[in-house]
Amino acid sequence: MAMEMEKENKKLDQVLHMNGGTGEQSYANNSKTQRAQLSKGLPVLVEAVEALCDTNLPEVITMADLGCSSGPNSLSAVTHFISVITNRCSQSGRSPPEFCVFLNDLPGNDFNTIFKSLPAFHEKMRKENGQDFNTCSVSGVPGSFYGRLFPSNTLNFVHSNASLHWLSQVPSELKDESNPLRNKGKIYISKTSPPAVIKAYQNQFEIDFSSFLQARSKEIVAGGRMVLAFAGRNVADPTTDSSCLLWDYIGHAFQALVKEGVIEEEKLDTYNAPYYEASIEEVEREIVKEGSFAIDKLGSFMITWDDINGGMRCDRATTAMNLGKAIRAVHESMFGNHFGEGIMDPFIHKLREVVVADTQEIEHVNVVISLIRKG
Repeated sequence: MAMEMEKENKKLDQVLHMNGGTGEQSYANNSKTQRAQLSKGLPVLVEAVEALCDTNLPEVITMADLGCSSGPNSLSAVTHFISVITNRCSQSGRSPPEFCVFLNDLPGNDFNTIFKSLPAFHEKMRKENGQDFNTCSVSGVPGSFYGRLFPSNTLNFVHSNASLHWLSQVPSELKDESNPLRNKGKIYISKTSPPAVIKAYQNQFEIDFSSFLQARSKEIVAGGRMVLAFAGRNVADPTTDSSCLLWDYIGHAFQALVKEGVIEEEKLDTYNAPYYEASIEEVEREIVKEGSFAIDKLGSFMITWDDINGGMRCDRATTAMNLGKAIRAVHESMFGNHFGEGIMDPFIHKLREVVVADTQEIEHVNVVISLIRKG
């Protein structure tokens, strides 16, 4: 029993990580939705980098990508960042700066796969940017972005994609051992969730996003830029299908495993995802309240049901299969830690059955923000 309690009490930053490597079940091979998020948020990123080029660029320009994960998406934003600056400098007859890039994620992230890809990345940069390409130093920085990661006034640009919907922890009210809030049969907010559960998630987001902004306000130089994109809402209702339907599918799959005796009901009722999809209004409120950043752009874009298939239209069974692979790549570390390592195969089987049995297709909202560090 003591060992079980120790396992349950692992800090989130030890448990939350995408599946590493480059195998069939890796995040690297099952992150098409995140690739679509990067692509659809790219115009805001490019515009912010171009605006940065209109300032007096330092001889060494420093960028941090927060929540980089691993695989082909990890260096995508960095590639665009470097290319835009190099091209703009070439057009204006300026010498391009040297680049210092920090890739951040939690300590369990597969940084090794990223590092192995760096020779090909450097070769690509030299080929695409020609003789004007300057030195680019890339480093890994393990740690939570809800705290300080870098020295004061060292970053010129910060980017984060598909990461800030992850909270620093499950809301404390949901894991209070003496009197926890119960979200029966669900692992995230649902239309059946008690109002207190929803409020707990909202409070945790406010704490975390405020902490994120405060940390970056100390690390980013005056006039520096930050572009963030993450799953969110463009309506006030936190139980909207665009935010909750996928989590309901996951809950239904676990409920089926409870009925079959594969897992205990108590196990399901005590699992809550460290996740929250904030509304645009909630995001704006925290930015204004923290006060260190001016809002340049604040909007949203949509991720379609077909983006899980790489943008292709597929039948429901194929979509369910691809969805199962993507969820496994993201959630296996957390589900395995709570329900046991053998849970994933039966869970994915049930999840596919649940998805195939339904006909709903939803568009997922992503919030995108471009911020300027006030002087």
